[in-house]
Amino acid sequence: MPPTDASADAGPVPVHPVPPAHSDHSGRSGPAEDTRDCEDTLDLRLPADLLALLSQKATAPDQGSGDLSAPAAPGRAAAPAHDRPATLDDDRSAVPGHDRSAVPGHDRSAVPGHDRSAVPGHDRSAVPGHDRPVAVHDQLGPLDTLDLLDQPTGWAPTETPVGTFRLVPVDIARDLPVISRWMNDPAVAAFWQLAGSSARTEDHLRAQLAGDGRSVPCLGSLDGTPMSYWEIYRADLDPLARHYPARPHDTGLHVLIGEAADRGRGLGSVLLRAVADLVLDHRPACARVVAEPDLRNTPSLAAFLGAGFRYAAELDLPAKRAALMIRDRPLRHLM
Repeated sequence: MPPTDASADAGPVPVHPVPPAHSDHSGRSGPAEDTRDCEDTLDLRLPADLLALLSQKATAPDQGSGDLSAPAAPGRAAAPAHDRPATLDDDRSAVPGHDRSAVPGHDRSAVPGHDRSAVPGHDRSAVPGHDRPVAVHDQLGPLDTLDLLDQPTGWAPTETPVGTFRLVPVDIARDLPVISRWMNDPAVAAFWQLAGSSARTEDHLRAQLAGDGRSVPCLGSLDGTPMSYWEIYRADLDPLARHYPARPHDTGLHVLIGEAADRGRGLGSVLLRAVADLVLDHRPACARVVAEPDLRNTPSLAAFLGAGFRYAAELDLPAKRAALMIRDRPLRHLM
């Protein structure tokens, strides 16, 4: 997982207090995300031929012990229930009419082709960690490397209240000295953990540049001057997706403001809002921009809140305890 976003100082933006931690039924501490972010979208409509088949078996005893997967709505593939990420409100007993015992003929053997052993690679025992919820990125087939992020390095500049801002593709030969210097600033190093020789920063950058395109490193240029570092990444294809109810095309942000003189002036909020808007403008399939700053990084939290992100949950990640921050497309003009 890439390092946390850091040093996005909010300046005059007021810090919203983080709600006190508590335990919820999901096993994670901290307030649960708005249940609207994890609605169970089961479609229980059955095709006519399957209804006819089930009606013939209505009097047969129930021989199946698994859960019934709803058929797909037109034009949309249905994911088996055990292969989608667990959600915070995944209590199916609360769904009216979802009493499986009330479904006549719940005998999987009666459905032609429902022998899972016939599906290649469906032996879950062969998958390490098969007892964890399977994240969105575990379900996808071959990735289209040209379309993972809609090529953010080609996005046009945007006007902001503080000047013209543009995302510029990282060029290691040109940009390594300045990025490495930023990474060695104590305020940045505390969260990015890339202080040291320039080779350490170079390895981090090359890993992304040589990857499949699910994370893109960029310099943030303000009125032609590089002053920030950004990583735009597919959160639903990242290990982060194992820790929250990810949606397809969720897009994540990591950011640092490079120069100490640029911090504490409100630039963090302005630029985070600008980049989130760029994502939503250029990625129509993306409904949410997400981030997971370290809970200790209060200037970064304040900057995200000031940029229209909402505090959704606390996450226990391998290297940190983070705040899940979300900017929703429907609310982009309201927050």
